[in-house]
Amino acid sequence: FLQLGERLRRFPPGLILLPLLLAALGGIVLYSAVGGVVHTGFLVRQGARFLLSFLVFLGLGLAEEKLFRRWAWILFGVSFILVVLVPVFGILGMGARRWLDLGFMRLQPSELMKITLILGLARYFHDRAISKGLGFQDTWVPMLMILLPMLLIARQPDLGTAVLLGALGGTILFVAGLPWKAVLFGLAGIAASVPLAWNWLHDYQKQRIMTLFFPEKDPLGSGYHIIQSKIAVGSGGVLGKGFMAGSQSYLEFLPERHTDFIFSVLAEEWGFAGSVTLLGLYSLLVVQGLVIAAGAKDRFGMLVAAGVTALFSVQVIINIGMVTGMLPVVGIPLPLISYGGSSLVTVMMGLGMLAHVAVNSRKRGSM
Repeated sequence: FLQLGERLRRFPPGLILLPLLLAALGGIVLYSAVGGVVHTGFLVRQGARFLLSFLVFLGLGLAEEKLFRRWAWILFGVSFILVVLVPVFGILGMGARRWLDLGFMRLQPSELMKITLILGLARYFHDRAISKGLGFQDTWVPMLMILLPMLLIARQPDLGTAVLLGALGGTILFVAGLPWKAVLFGLAGIAASVPLAWNWLHDYQKQRIMTLFFPEKDPLGSGYHIIQSKIAVGSGGVLGKGFMAGSQSYLEFLPERHTDFIFSVLAEEWGFAGSVTLLGLYSLLVVQGLVIAAGAKDRFGMLVAAGVTALFSVQVIINIGMVTGMLPVVGIPLPLISYGGSSLVTVMMGLGMLAHVAVNSRKRGSM
């Protein structure tokens, strides 16, 4: 076991610097999105959440070596039970039942499931000696681990998180050794099941998908969000309109501008240059994750690092895809930029696990 001093020396500086830069950028954009000094409470609350999340991040990164592997099954089991309890005891809000009231706080089990699914799948494949690729006997258990939470979360309804879990689980399966033929077969199966899945969706979810292709059919209704978002992104030009000078956000044409659509605020005010800067910071963090995964000393660490990197990447892709009109609006926040506590804590927990793998690996994940 490494001593605390040695753990601190091995802590990847990139995993400290990049989240701090992203959070600072998020604070600047949030300040503009909520209207400046008039609503500084938003910024104060988000700052307090980040400070708490950052302490959790450091604690997880410096934790003893086998902590996550030892508790992986228990944490996955607890989070799955919490997801099962949501339809029975969950709080109804904004047409969905996604939260459990614990008295001192509201917990969203689907956020916890993002992290524990990574740990559960990593522990499963770490415990199995697989040398020639994954077969059915190796995948039916992890497939259940992925599909059961997906179905439960989709029925809350929270289609965005369900899709995210599917992408996350599929990535870990592929990294663990799932053959290309099986990947293509799975994608074909998903495509073939689209007509059945369509009938299973709620009416508002169907409307969101139709709006993706034909937003102009209801410009003041279902298509309003995406039309205004695309106007904001496109009007930013190369260098943007300037800090707090975005007409779409300042005149409140852009809805949910401090949460799901905060990228549109950034693109309008900072333009193409600001958008590329943000994507560059994200890319550096993804590269850091891949470096750590490649340098992990065991299968468990490699899969945890790959899973966290996939979780972070997919959230960025979905959010930017939906605010630019390339994907349906599914309510996935932009990591470390959007206002909100649950997503921020989840992201920082994931980065803490990534740091933990780097600290306890033979090769230092530096950047």
